[in-house]
Amino acid sequence: MKFTKMHGCGNDYIYVDGSLEKIDSADKPRLAKRLSDRHFGVGGDGVIFINPSEEADFEMEMYNADGSRAEMCGNGIRCVAKYVYDKGLTKKKKITIVSAGKVKELKLAIQDKKVIFVKVNMGEPEFSAKKIQVRSAHERVINEPITLLGMEYRMTCVSMGNPHAVLFSKDLEGLAIEKLGYALENHDLFPNRTNAEFVRVIDRSTIEMRVWERGTGETLACGTGACAAAAACMVNSLTDEQVTVKLLGGDLEIFWDRSQNQMFMTGPAEFVFEGEITV
Repeated sequence: MKFTKMHGCGNDYIYVDGSLEKIDSADKPRLAKRLSDRHFGVGGDGVIFINPSEEADFEMEMYNADGSRAEMCGNGIRCVAKYVYDKGLTKKKKITIVSAGKVKELKLAIQDKKVIFVKVNMGEPEFSAKKIQVRSAHERVINEPITLLGMEYRMTCVSMGNPHAVLFSKDLEGLAIEKLGYALENHDLFPNRTNAEFVRVIDRSTIEMRVWERGTGETLACGTGACAAAAACMVNSLTDEQVTVKLLGGDLEIFWDRSQNQMFMTGPAEFVFEGEITV
């Protein structure tokens, strides 16, 4: 099976052209887990299959490193856009990609006939506790207290097509994210687990974030998480509607157009290498 390793701000995935490589659906979780292993596989935060689609230009079928299916990945979808353009699968600079039934619109920034940046309409941030699937006595979970490992944090929950719990902290460098992230991901409040973002507000236009991704662990970046973190900051009146999210792997630009209730993410996408592996 041929594959391509790509990353967006260090959030790396293994990409497979589903129109060329025919993998049985039942085997994909096992394959994703095997390929993602950084010691015995290719190594990555998960596997993304790029498939033909009738409802969009392409489909993104995403699996986490533990083999579980994921609904959406902001860094991943930018890389899909670069893949299909750079490899000549499309000549369009505005494309649509569907993931888990949700269609996203993307604008490609081209330099020397290659994609360097992608702007994605990530859609509406969702704050309904019921739709996020977080157990709460309130309709929305905004700045609510939560205790993790004996310490109290303030949590805001957002869905960007997948669930996110955003916690604010003044110290991200000394954060025990392996323990806190795991505890939050598997907290009883989240029947289907959650992604966890730990955020420090620098100023009205800049935030810093570390992320623990559901089914993967800490990653260098998360596009949906950056959008969720920005939305959480905005609804808590901590930042303006345009923010730079500083991640371990690089920066993402997030803009929430309140008039249209649409959130836009802009960031890079890069090839790493290509290879072939026996499956």
